[in-house]
Amino acid sequence: MVDSGNTYRDKVSQLISWGHWFSFFNIIAAMLLGTRYIAQSGWPETLLGQTYQLFTWIGHFGFLVFAVYILIIFPASFIIPSQRLMRLFAVLVATAGLTALLLDIYAYQTLHLHLNPLVWELLLSGEKTDMNAHWQYLFVVVPAIFLLEIAMSEWVWRKLRKLSRKRVGVPIATVFSLCFIGSHLIHIWADAFLYSPVTAQRSNFPISYPMTAKTFMEKYGLLDRQEYQARRDELGQQDSEVIRYPLDSVSFASNANSYNQNLLVVMVESLRADMLDPVVMPRLNEFANNNAKFEHHFSTSNDAMAGIFGLFYGLPGSYAQSARTEGLSPLLIDTLDNKKYAFGLFSADNFSNPIYYQSVFGKHLDTAQRFEEKASWLADDQATDALNTWVNASDTKAPWFAYLELKSVTNYEQGGDYTRPFQPSLDNELASVGDHTALVLKNSYNNAAYYVDELLGDLFDSLEANGQLDNTIVIVTSNHGTEFNETGSNSWGANTNYSNYQLQVPLVVHWPNKAPQVIEAYSSHLDIVPTLMESMLAVDSPAELYTSGRNIFELADKPRKWVLAGDSRDIVVVQPDKTTVVDKFGNYRVYDSNYKQQPEGKPQLSVLMQVMHELKRFYHPEEQ
Repeated sequence: MVDSGNTYRDKVSQLISWGHWFSFFNIIAAMLLGTRYIAQSGWPETLLGQTYQLFTWIGHFGFLVFAVYILIIFPASFIIPSQRLMRLFAVLVATAGLTALLLDIYAYQTLHLHLNPLVWELLLSGEKTDMNAHWQYLFVVVPAIFLLEIAMSEWVWRKLRKLSRKRVGVPIATVFSLCFIGSHLIHIWADAFLYSPVTAQRSNFPISYPMTAKTFMEKYGLLDRQEYQARRDELGQQDSEVIRYPLDSVSFASNANSYNQNLLVVMVESLRADMLDPVVMPRLNEFANNNAKFEHHFSTSNDAMAGIFGLFYGLPGSYAQSARTEGLSPLLIDTLDNKKYAFGLFSADNFSNPIYYQSVFGKHLDTAQRFEEKASWLADDQATDALNTWVNASDTKAPWFAYLELKSVTNYEQGGDYTRPFQPSLDNELASVGDHTALVLKNSYNNAAYYVDELLGDLFDSLEANGQLDNTIVIVTSNHGTEFNETGSNSWGANTNYSNYQLQVPLVVHWPNKAPQVIEAYSSHLDIVPTLMESMLAVDSPAELYTSGRNIFELADKPRKWVLAGDSRDIVVVQPDKTTVVDKFGNYRVYDSNYKQQPEGKPQLSVLMQVMHELKRFYHPEEQ
């Protein structure tokens, strides 16, 4: 098409018409590149999930490209007078857009994240890694994209009159609009009714923010908020991916049947690491001194559910929602079941945390002993006595697995009729004095820990008296710690920050025929499963098939440099000198060893790359 000196209005009209068609072909190009997200995320199994993905693929990329046109190219059509200059500008914008899309695809395939502050930090880091080397190769294709855009621009300009006569613009726009609106309507319904094949796709594409309308639906009687919350609590978070766990079947050593040690796991909820001392918990401390004591042990989260998950699955807390949604039982529990272990499950609150009955213990909870609802300190005493009775009545020829969950430390504010050597506490008149708040709460917490210590001491004595300790592995730990604002950030209790007060917990391990030892190396709840699978159950398959942890008794020779924690919202990397927290939007914060934020702190690329790999390894096993 030759410019014949049309008026300004005619030139603008031509450029707008050209811009529409140029944008349409760029939508097609973006959709073709977008198939990489679908290949990476997988094809849904249900018809509605497949329909939603198809509608989103068409509607979302149509919206993204058309938004760029409306916001940038369309206004420029009125400002830039020359059609050649205007087309060059549009080509540059399109080239930049497709290049950014390629970078996002690479980040999604490599880290399973879209472009965000963390990804840019990783890409622009000066560290020499394979990722930095590979992503720079992407810019080799930028000239090719630029040339293709020029060719597309020229072809559309020459064919503009013929394309305009086809009058297919309205039908094409209608298809994109219906797909865009339809995808959001489907997601509104899926979000309200917790339909996971749809909600699990909410982050498949870049800059994707599917619509929700729970408040609107509630206002017009289409949704019962209380019923919705109850269903959500029951089912867990539904926007989770399908995991493959374990990655492959595990095998056992030829002499595995000769391993028949009993296993007792004691979970003292909310017990922080510094409670393990001769003053607050003297009997547990004595028990630790005669066995294996881990000085720097960390839970997988500051949250109860994710902490329990990490202990039994050996996987980071980010996988918890997927396992919970699918009702996926831990390999450790399945193995104990297959080896005909007798199960004895005792909890002061009857395993009220959904992670227990949805995935960890499942059918085994049908045989768990139930206790009357009462004060935590009484329930703890009752549960400990019931465990002791069950162990003494067990068939000595059959190995057993027992789990004891104690709640007095978590519910320390309730107090109880037990010895309270630490004063002033909540039962003291000084408890109402504002200046003593932290001291009063901490003393009440110490008193609860002191009481639990008495229960544990009596339990250990009983096990030793009846000869059970000689053939029983005993693990004492906690799901997370507790803070009393020691960081000065107005943080109390748990699930408020990722300081050592909330993440670091005790770990005491009694292993028959092992000499007492103190292990200074950093350990994690992730390490419990591989330790038991290898050293107790004689699994000879690589631990990488079923866990992110390592055998705790090998850490002294090969200490880890960092510990992974967090949940579905945050990624937490704990190192001796700093803690790095990355939220789900890619924003990161770096704290020193005292959990003081370092404004100039930067994440370590090599470590974060290992972390990202571990967080997606069981979602995408084909990449191993």
